[in-house]
Amino acid sequence: MATNRRVSRVAAQIQREVSQLLQNGIKDDRVGSSMVSVTDVDVSNDLQHAKIFVSLYGTNEAKAETMAALKEATSFVRKELGARVRLRRTPEVVFVEDHSLERGDRILSLINQLSSNRRDDDELDEDDSDYDTVSAQEEDKL
Repeated sequence: MATNRRVSRVAAQIQREVSQLLQNGIKDDRVGSSMVSVTDVDVSNDLQHAKIFVSLYGTNEAKAETMAALKEATSFVRKELGARVRLRRTPEVVFVEDHSLERGDRILSLINQLSSNRRDDDELDEDDSDYDTVSAQEEDKL
């Protein structure tokens, strides 16, 4: 078993190497059809398995093509990692689509929507209070 510090260092190095491979090493045009970035790498404690989380930008069809291309390039990526990273055994590589950025955008849009609704409600409340004040003054005159 590796220490937590070693696991995190290996994960960071795998993330750097796979990012470089995605930019320069993989010649499949489907990988370039949508913008791909490596967001995180999760390495098991025994350094035998690596989940590579990728964020994809583009249409749904382009995302599906890119994930298919990445799954086909898994053996190439593992071979290149074995050559670039000094480990006794090269970890098994699995690409996983990372939806956290999309979820974050959705949450931010919901928060913005709620804050705009709250501002609209506050403006309506202020208008109602102005109306109530004017109505009370008119009643005092009568």
